[in-house]
Amino acid sequence: MTLPATPRLTLRPLTEADREAVVKVFADPEMSRFFAADFSDPAAASAMVDRRLAFHGPPGQGHWVIERDGEVIGVAHLRPSSELPGGVPELGYYVASAHAGQGLATEAARAVLDHGFGTLGLPAIWALVHENNAASRKVAARLGFLDVGTGVHYGDLHRVLVALPSGHGRPHHLELWVPDLAEAERSWGWLLGELGWREFQRWPAGVSWRLGGTYLVAEASPALSAAEHERTRPGLNHLALHVATRAEVDDLAARAGAHGWRPLFADRYPYAGGTAHYAAYLENDAGFEVELVALEGPPPPGVTPGRHR
Repeated sequence: MTLPATPRLTLRPLTEADREAVVKVFADPEMSRFFAADFSDPAAASAMVDRRLAFHGPPGQGHWVIERDGEVIGVAHLRPSSELPGGVPELGYYVASAHAGQGLATEAARAVLDHGFGTLGLPAIWALVHENNAASRKVAARLGFLDVGTGVHYGDLHRVLVALPSGHGRPHHLELWVPDLAEAERSWGWLLGELGWREFQRWPAGVSWRLGGTYLVAEASPALSAAEHERTRPGLNHLALHVATRAEVDDLAARAGAHGWRPLFADRYPYAGGTAHYAAYLENDAGFEVELVALEGPPPPGVTPGRHR
């Protein structure tokens, strides 16, 4: 996946055709100053390219070459870390010494960060920067990485850094106008509570629940212009919420009936939304639909896709 162009750079997936250019970038001994290996040795650099080309990881993650005016000037990656526990996504960025001091490493790394947070929806991105690599640590600071300590990684002492997504552009709150507040509390209150939301505000005509920086309001507003919600009319069709595991989706779907929810598209459960999602679709007595989507990996192959309306 080629990333959106930056003002000066193009980041596109690394290919076999880039081998010679990448080896040339690392021919400068300065590029290996903070590595355990000496990539100024063409054989070592070529082996490094082999490892990058062999990557088969989560969709959207991988290795990119950094181009400026058609010239390969570096590489970047976003891939599960081999050094940090849990295979968390790790960012790396390397720009040829001849192009240092121009803000290009920052520009390239920001493009990968934006891709990780904006396109992939990652909850955090990590980086390991050599303790003595002052220039790279300044890049990470400009990108908003937080320094959370040190550890021996890649054979030497590194700073452990983490970046978290910005709140910019994310939902502040969602507001549902409901015909029956008690019914909304019974169904939405139970479901949101099971997902970790907690009651946030309460007033005579409404109640809200909060998770992190986002809250959801259920209000029996006196300004309601209809007595019921109809999800197939223009407006809100449904809310989709993440659930950690497939097993938890199954559990919630099994227990939801006792709390005011009934299943939708049960004949196609759990793939009513297609093979890219493992999900439960539920509807409450007021006609509001919710989709519970497992955060676990893609569904097993060979499942016939379905669509919901």
